Parts: sequence; structure tokens; C-alpha cells
Amino acid sequence: MLDDTDRRLLRHLQADPSLTVPELADRCDLTPGKAGRRIDRLREAGVIRGTQAVINWQALGFAVAVSLRITLDKTAPRAFDDFLDAARKVPEVIEIQTFLGRVDVRLHIVARDLAHWQQVYRAQVLTLPHIADIEALMTVATLKSDEALPL
Repeated sequence: MLDDTDRRLLRHLQADPSLTVPELADRCDLTPGKAGRRIDRLREAGVIRGTQAVINWQALGFAVAVSLRITLDKTAPRAFDDFLDAARKVPEVIEIQTFLGRVDVRLHIVARDLAHWQQVYRAQVLTLPHIADIEALMTVATLKSDEALPL
């Protein structure tokens, strides 16, 4: 289980993943050796999965974001596997989630503009296998996007 020091390290890493081990140690009143060992232990336990850059897609010219809720034709034996394999190959798909319930899969897709979205939708999304129903939700505003946990 996590103790207060682990939680403090994780809070600082969530706030600024670019911190070095000596910087983390200083902020958590630890020696760099102890901080490094704790970080290693948290990685080995799977608590810390990695460090990644969060890219602002709009700054790169992707102004349109669409969430597709997709119901698959589950009468096909490999419907999920075939669909997911094909969806992973669409470069504009930045997130894939699966669900229990009426909706089976959600794809989050980015596009440069509406014309690009229409091209991706017609040429790549509609050709994905085993689709029974699609509902498109265009993102108007993202009010909260935070994966940080309240530690």
C-alpha cells in the first residue's frame, strides 16, 4: 500500500512529470537515493505506468474532435477483434474504449477541419468491419480533462 511519502511523490509527479529524482527528493524531504528507490518500487508495482508528453492537438492544427459511439454486429464471431484491429490502424483515432451495454466501443477522433473529418469518416470509419450503429458526438468544449488522482 501507499504511505504518505509515496502519495507526496505521486502528487508532485502528477503536477510536473518532468521533475528529476533530485528535484522530487528535495520537494518530499528525501534523499535522492530514497526517492529513486521509491519511484522504482512504484514503477515495478505498476502504480507508475510511464511518463508521456501531453500534446495539444489544436496547436498542431487539429481543430475538430469527434467521439463516436459504436454498436457492433455481435453475430459475427470475431466482431470485436476485427473491429479493434482495424480501428487501431486509423491514425486520427487517438483513443479507443470498450463498454458493456448498448454501446460497444467509443472512438475519439481528431481532424484538421470539417472537410478532413468528412474524409476520415467516409474513407476510414465507415469501412470498419461489423458496425451495426454509429452515433457521432462533436466536441464543442472540453471543460475538464485531467487524469490526476486526488492523492
